[in-house]
Amino acid sequence: MAKITKEDALNYHAGRRPGKIEVVPTKPYFTQTDLSLAYSPGVAEPCLEIQSDPQNAYKYTDKGNLVAVISNGTAVLGLGNIGAVAGKPVMEGKGLLFKIYAGIDVFDIEVDEENPEKFIEAVKAIAPTFGGINLEDIKAPECFEIERRLKEELDIPVMHDDQHGTAIISAAGLLNALEVNGKNISDVKVVVNGAGAAAISCTKLYIALGVKKENVVMLDSRGVISTERTNLTPEKLEFATNRTDIHTLKEAIDGADVFLGLSKGNVLSKDMVRSMAKDPIVFALANPEPEITYEDAMDSRPDVLMSTGRSDYPNQINNVIGFPYIFRGALDVAATAINEEMKLAAVRAIANLAKQPVPEVVNKVYKVGNLSFGRDYFIPKPVDPRLLIEVSIAVAKAAIESGVARKTITDWEAYKEQLLEFMGRSSKLTQQIYDMARTETQRVVFAEGAHPSMMKAAVQAKEEGICQPILLGNDEIIAKVAAENGLNLEGIEVVNLRHPSERERRERYAAILAAKRAREGYTFEEANDKMFERNYFGMMMVENGDADAFVTGLYTKYSNTIKVAKEVIGMQEGFSTFATMHILNSKRGTYFVADTLINRAPDLETIIDIARLAEKSVRFFNREPVIAMASYSNFGSDKGGTAERVKNAVAYLHEKYPDWAIDGEIQVNVAMNSELRDKKYPFTRLKGKEVNTLVFPNLNSASSSYKMLQALSPDVEIIGPIQMGLNKPIHFIDFESSVQEILNVTAVAAIDAMVNKTK
Repeated sequence: MAKITKEDALNYHAGRRPGKIEVVPTKPYFTQTDLSLAYSPGVAEPCLEIQSDPQNAYKYTDKGNLVAVISNGTAVLGLGNIGAVAGKPVMEGKGLLFKIYAGIDVFDIEVDEENPEKFIEAVKAIAPTFGGINLEDIKAPECFEIERRLKEELDIPVMHDDQHGTAIISAAGLLNALEVNGKNISDVKVVVNGAGAAAISCTKLYIALGVKKENVVMLDSRGVISTERTNLTPEKLEFATNRTDIHTLKEAIDGADVFLGLSKGNVLSKDMVRSMAKDPIVFALANPEPEITYEDAMDSRPDVLMSTGRSDYPNQINNVIGFPYIFRGALDVAATAINEEMKLAAVRAIANLAKQPVPEVVNKVYKVGNLSFGRDYFIPKPVDPRLLIEVSIAVAKAAIESGVARKTITDWEAYKEQLLEFMGRSSKLTQQIYDMARTETQRVVFAEGAHPSMMKAAVQAKEEGICQPILLGNDEIIAKVAAENGLNLEGIEVVNLRHPSERERRERYAAILAAKRAREGYTFEEANDKMFERNYFGMMMVENGDADAFVTGLYTKYSNTIKVAKEVIGMQEGFSTFATMHILNSKRGTYFVADTLINRAPDLETIIDIARLAEKSVRFFNREPVIAMASYSNFGSDKGGTAERVKNAVAYLHEKYPDWAIDGEIQVNVAMNSELRDKKYPFTRLKGKEVNTLVFPNLNSASSSYKMLQALSPDVEIIGPIQMGLNKPIHFIDFESSVQEILNVTAVAAIDAMVNKTK
């Protein structure tokens, strides 16, 4: 974990503008009409609808996506009772996490009141504003009564995350750790060091999952909580042990299977860990210093399964794995509560997720090779994008089944897509591409088969049913790389194109290529030499029907690959060039950009071809093309150069294709602002339409545009490059392409192959 200085922390919170969150309008507000609709007189209509039926607040306001993070500042992190306003940075931070992980809006509310009764009344009074309430940093034992009362007296979800968040995540970790060490939950002996809100909630949940109450020993600052002690709170008394032979942590831990620490740092020694049962589970969750450091626990014995609350060690128990998605699921069915069924559903969803193959984005963030279920990975990482889907759906289903949902979801696939779109992490287009690719399995050749990223993409493509991969390369090297990265290549063909066993095929391909290009100076000998090169060999596999599509580019310069493609594959009839397109998936929509790779300084004929190819390709993705021919000028405002070339291209396209929604030359900002564009240039063929396709006048402008957007907006998903105009499905990737980007291009290549077979 990086060292955070006081100066760093203060500058972060004060920089640019104070605080970490803001309120952002969701409706237009540019015109007087917009403002009249937003406030007076238009706002009266939804007010009356809500008056007639209060449930309409979920329809006409943000109530259904708005959570209150409420605290009185009596138990802030490890800082203690620092007061309501002093705890505000924490509450803002909680709001930020809700938003970035689950798209939930938050008002942080700091209530300057320690009296539980008055605090409850304050929260009840403001509750109509919200779809849910997240209680935060309230000290025990008052937090128990506050949560209990609010859950009883309000009809919206209420959860004290300090209690239940830690309980849910650690319970998921416990289930998986027990699976790793092969122990039965009903048999294990559990020691809980700490008796605050989180510790008590964790213990209750563990018992609900199968831990026997008589196998639990809980300790507070005075030692073992036993029936011998007096003046115990009701919460502590519930877990008081009848044992009289133990009084200290050292005595209690001897022979225990599980240690759960929610107390203070450095209270668990190496010797104590050594005294535990075989394959012990140690959850040292004290903040900021754990009960025992990860290093000391590992040094004490090799069979320990260890978790902390820190991100720089394996198996982090972090509440962000749970609370955003629990509230997401609860809000989406307008639940009246977060009940035990919903919490247990979250536990099992989180636990199950850790057993599934880990997305490449997670490995990349944590700079690890390949995470897989086991001692060092039995809890999902907080950045795992699948948490949004798996946990939210599980919680929503549990709410419906347990009878606390006001709204019922029947189409769970549609809900899944809604979640992805809501967060801008996917789009209907992306899903359509993957679904279409799965309908008919295509054989896709991966040129750089020994490259880890390409190999991972190939394995994932097979697992998801996108294609049947073929890896080109040395089979021994491929097997070694696969083993190093924990990849299973079963069912994936490996072709060692340079091996003597492929001699017959190399010579056959060479003869075909030499005959095809005989009048361009090709000889058999020259063509045969080229068959030792992966791009020539792979493209010839596609050209001759031994494969359906080809993906390349991680090693080879584009210029070389383009040359090979022209020689081996050739252009589609009716076109004198080919080009590439990138698809940009953003929260605003899906956009197609061309030419992003091939034609550096296209002449008039080439620009026309690029526009024609773009129009054809957008239809390929089941979109109605609305094309802006981009330039630095608008409709003749500048003469000569690329602007003149674009203008002439548009004139030709207008004459040739009178029904196309295409126009220019036009500046990108004008093209994308339909209101401004239609008012200023009402004569265009774009009038009344939203542009979804941008054709740029040269490679520099097209490439720079999408790459700048990619750099500035990491939430924008980029698919491409997608080739347009070649006779066969040959697709290119960038040497910097991630596994996900390769997978996206693979899906496109598979669809391209399907379409190619119908020609």
